[in-house]
Amino acid sequence: MSTMLSPRDEKLEKLSQEEIISNTKLVIQGLEALKNEHNSILHSLLETIKCLKKDEEASVVHEKSSLLRRSVEMIELGLGEAQVMMALSNHLNAVESEKQKLRAQVRRLCQENQWLRDELANTQQKLQKSEQSVAQLEEEKKHLEFMNQLKKYDEDVSPSEEKDGEPPKDSLDDLFPNDEEEHTQGMQHQHNSAAVAAAQQGGYEIPARLRTLHNLVIQYASQGRYEVAVPLCKQALEDLEKTSGHDHPDVATMLNILALVYRDQNKYKEAAHLLNDALSIREKTLGKDHPAVAATLNNLAVLYGKRGKYKEAEPLCKRALEIREKVLGKDHPDVAKQLNNLALLCQNQGKYEEVEYYYCRALEIYECRLGPDDPNVAKTKNNLASCFLKQGKYKEAEVLYKEILTRAHEKEFGSVDAENKPIWMHAEEREEMSKGKHRDNTPYGEYGGWYKACKVNSPTVNTTLRNLGALYRRQGKLEAAETLEECAMRSRKQVQNHVCLSVRVRVSMRASVCVCV
Repeated sequence: MSTMLSPRDEKLEKLSQEEIISNTKLVIQGLEALKNEHNSILHSLLETIKCLKKDEEASVVHEKSSLLRRSVEMIELGLGEAQVMMALSNHLNAVESEKQKLRAQVRRLCQENQWLRDELANTQQKLQKSEQSVAQLEEEKKHLEFMNQLKKYDEDVSPSEEKDGEPPKDSLDDLFPNDEEEHTQGMQHQHNSAAVAAAQQGGYEIPARLRTLHNLVIQYASQGRYEVAVPLCKQALEDLEKTSGHDHPDVATMLNILALVYRDQNKYKEAAHLLNDALSIREKTLGKDHPAVAATLNNLAVLYGKRGKYKEAEPLCKRALEIREKVLGKDHPDVAKQLNNLALLCQNQGKYEEVEYYYCRALEIYECRLGPDDPNVAKTKNNLASCFLKQGKYKEAEVLYKEILTRAHEKEFGSVDAENKPIWMHAEEREEMSKGKHRDNTPYGEYGGWYKACKVNSPTVNTTLRNLGALYRRQGKLEAAETLEECAMRSRKQVQNHVCLSVRVRVSMRASVCVCV
């Protein structure tokens, strides 16, 4: 049966500790005053008893005095209880203070615990990055070992090319290669119009005598006969300065050729001096925004890049890009080439956000202007995938590799369907079957002749096979990795009788760097 509380009791239950203490102090003051008043009355009664002589009156006074004494005792009892309440309040305050201290300690311990958790997470992230770096270095080592195994076929490669086989960073030999390729083609097809030749040579036509000399220099440089190529360049340079003066565009062209011959000999200091001289001449005679100035700036950027001076190379490459955008338009293929160069320089500095932007922009230009089957599209996708790998974005890199292989398959065998699959699909199917302990030993010849299609004249596709294989191996997909790696090796063996020819082509392309005029 519940008892009903009176309004007064309910009011008391709602009092806070401070209000109770305050009321207790008021009660103590009242009881003290009441006690003093009772003691005063009792004292006066005792004095009265002494003066009274009649027994009846004395008994009445005695009775009153005993009542007052009991009242005083009750008052003292109330005072004692009030003092106990005050002491209890002080104790509770002390307990509350201690509790607050303990709460503060708990908060501090929680903060320290969270800090330790954050430190542990950071350490784990650093460990993971270190493991990724180690794995990446291991894959790069495997790739370099693979390239070393292929060197036995490259007997005609010049010593300078062999030295460039294992760069510590992304090789800059291919920076803006098509500038030189276009120029070489212009030399071979002399029936082209004068306007086309002028465009290829930076806006003016080079004399026939200089073009013939240029072809001779390429031939000797491709054979590694620099002891003949260099004197030829120097003699031509001396003749041009005598007939035309030092500040002439033809002199700048010859300086470019000689500088890049020096660069192939790793004489970087001499090459830099000549290129700076050529740049000064072209700025004076052709103007600072001329395409020939952009070509010289690009050659300087390549030179600095080969020496590992990526910070010094980057502003030169950016200025060349600005000139090409201004003269050719922002969606010109030459602008895309310069974007590739700039992306590679930034990648060697770890500026991955800029790298992705430059590669994506170059890829968009190539696809819109040259079409999805242009070799530069696959090459740029491969470069972008390499950037993703360096950041640990393996999924994005895998998507790009598959796009390259799928496009190569469609170009050779038609659209993909259930019966016509690119090699990476076969590799993944083999991986799934190997997990089920049912390895498929179907020979590669029955895979649509894929290994025959991946010829060495498509080095980007071959590189993609190896790169995707390495990525599969990193993911633990060993069967898929072996499938792609063996396919890459078979495609190499399929044309090994033509390796000498392909090497000569590559060396010629390398020597043609000397003619970015």
